[in-house]
Amino acid sequence: MAQKIIIDTDPGQDDAVAILLALASPEIDLLGITAVAGNVPLDLTQRNARQVVELAGRDTPVFAGCDAPLARPLVTAEHVHGKTGLDGIALPEPTLPLQAQHGVDFIIETLRREAPDSVTLCPLGPLTNIATAFQRAPDIVERVRRIVLMGGGCFEGGNITPAAEFNIYVDPEAAKIVFGCGRPITVLPLDATHKALTSKDWIATMRGMGRIGEVVASWTDFFERFDVAKYGSEGAPLHDPCVIAWLLRPELFKGREINVEIETSSELTLGMTVADWWGVTDRPANALFIGDVDRDGFFDLLTERIGRL
Repeated sequence: MAQKIIIDTDPGQDDAVAILLALASPEIDLLGITAVAGNVPLDLTQRNARQVVELAGRDTPVFAGCDAPLARPLVTAEHVHGKTGLDGIALPEPTLPLQAQHGVDFIIETLRREAPDSVTLCPLGPLTNIATAFQRAPDIVERVRRIVLMGGGCFEGGNITPAAEFNIYVDPEAAKIVFGCGRPITVLPLDATHKALTSKDWIATMRGMGRIGEVVASWTDFFERFDVAKYGSEGAPLHDPCVIAWLLRPELFKGREINVEIETSSELTLGMTVADWWGVTDRPANALFIGDVDRDGFFDLLTERIGRL
């Protein structure tokens, strides 16, 4: 039976590839996509999500969620993703309608409707929508099967500050709520996603795979310029597709169950995922924290699935 999931996202080129991977995978039943403000403001993230669904030839419903973090001004990342969030190639304006229902209400309604322990939440951006749903409807928390998210870092530190990864930094209060919810959590942090680097050969393969492959190659060409300049790497890390890949092929990843706490007050380390990798505290484990990925297996999976679209 296919895994029922909700993708919560702020597309973002790598978010877009994650959505394509989910839509191309029969093992996944994507119930809906909720957009959140993050990489760019909400009016662009919901638009981008609809563009990606249409690119894949699907009609998965897209819902607009929260347009600002729980307690802070929005921080965005146009310097990475471009002013639209999906810079790299021009896509047509989406005709897929934005759903009238608020994304948070969709999450609440879906978790109440579906059988307990049957829906996995897959946040690819700031955790504002998920935390807001948990605050508004505490009864849904115990119905969540698992939360599989991209965010944080341990030995890699941060990518928006020395200590904090972008998704967690944008809304640390929301992250604190989610990490403290008591449900199983899998974290795909920078420690793993920075190993999921694209290559010239892979991009060339994408470019030869028809319209969707051409779009993915163009996104990657744009997206990688930032990481190449910042880190001196030879490609771009495809952060968010690691979430969907973990659902499909968990054997491609290695990690350990540890305690993760979120810093919400320090000027220097705001948004830090305090990951107790070595078990030096007595705090109980609350997350499966991934530290490594089989890069070749990951890109083989991406290539095979994108080729189906």
